[in-house]
Order: sequence, then structure tokens, then C-alpha cells
Amino acid sequence: MKLTKRWLWRLAAVAAGVVVVSAIVVWFTWPDVAALAKENPQTTAFMETAKARGDQVRWQWVSFNQMSLELKKAVLVAEDLSFFSHNGFDTFELKLAVREAVKGNRVRGASTITQQLAKNLWLTPSRSPFRKLREVVLTRQLEKHLSKKRILELYLNVAQFGPEIYGAEAASRFYFGVPAASLNADEAAQLAAGLPRPSTWHPGVSTRGYNKAVSRVRLRAGQCAWLDKLLR
Repeated sequence: MKLTKRWLWRLAAVAAGVVVVSAIVVWFTWPDVAALAKENPQTTAFMETAKARGDQVRWQWVSFNQMSLELKKAVLVAEDLSFFSHNGFDTFELKLAVREAVKGNRVRGASTITQQLAKNLWLTPSRSPFRKLREVVLTRQLEKHLSKKRILELYLNVAQFGPEIYGAEAASRFYFGVPAASLNADEAAQLAAGLPRPSTWHPGVSTRGYNKAVSRVRLRAGQCAWLDKLLR
């Protein structure tokens, strides 16, 4: 009996030690989110993962004003229409996702642009509870320290728009041969529609699902003229 208790105490001590060490590692490796208000990231977790696989990453940074209004609007209607009104989490979309899951239907994406930015910059595609917790905290910090336009600027510069292609400028030049500032409504819809599945959905692909997504984004963007003022 005494031996068993002794081993239980030892196991508890080891577990506590692991927790403490993990907390220390997280503390010293936690990103400086506030710095992004003025500093541009030099890379992202997703790009580093791609480079580790041997991929040749295409990426070119441009400012918010060097991206067409049509692109900004297309991305918002495709990914996060309530971007300017939520605090980093879209409870309405979360409820819809849960409802679809309960019905046994294919679960729709419920992540906001801020959440996607946190994941792209610092995390992995893993769905572990610990990774999700980090995403929640980082999302809160992004919304606290950065303006909405800055968050959108960062997202448009680091999001994946195709195999090994990151950021709107690199994608625009690769697929259409023009800078992101010159993208028209149709080109913008093609880029935005591929964001949920950048490896298989991108300009040049002619699958039924992708074509439907492009048409849907183009239609919704045309109906959301009210976004123009917020995006200028």
C-alpha cells in the first residue's frame, strides 16, 4: 500500500514537472502579437512547413492599398462576411456548424479571418485541444492589438492561394500576370473561392465544385457594395 502511494506521488510529481516545463516553453516562445501592428512578419508557420517539405514558396508582401478593392471584398464574402462586426469569433457561424454536424451533414468552416491568420502565422493544421486553445488566445490578442484593416492586410499577405503560393501579390502575378492592385472582380473571385482548398482549388482548375464556388463569390461580392466604404 505504501509502495503504491509512493509511486502515485512520483507520477504526480513527474506530471506536474511536465506541465511546468511546457508552460515555461510556451511562455518563452509565445509570439509578440502587438509588434504586428507596425512590423510585417518575415515568414509564417505554414510557409516554414512547406519549405521543410522541400517546396519552393512564392511570396511577395504588399501593403493594404496595393490590393484591389475587388479582391478585399471577394475574400470577405468568401471567408468572413461579418469580419468588421465580430471580436474574432463568429458565434452565428459556429452555431450553424454545430447544427450541420448534429444532422450528420458536411461541416462548414466556422473560422474567422482572424482565427485563420493566427493559425497561418504561428500554428499547425492540427485539431488538438492544445492547438485550438492557443488559437483562441492568439485570436483574442490579434483583435486587441491590431485594427481590422491591419488584420485583413496581414491575412491577404500570408493566406495560401495555391500550391506553394502565399499572399495575394504572388498569386495575382502567378495566375494572371498582374499586380494585386489590378485584379478585377472575376479574377478576385477566382482567388477568393480557392481559399478553403488552396491545394486543389485555384485559377486554372475547372472542377464543378470550384466553378460553383467562384460563381457564388462573384454573385455575393456584387451584392455587397456596402463593404466598399469599409475597405477604402
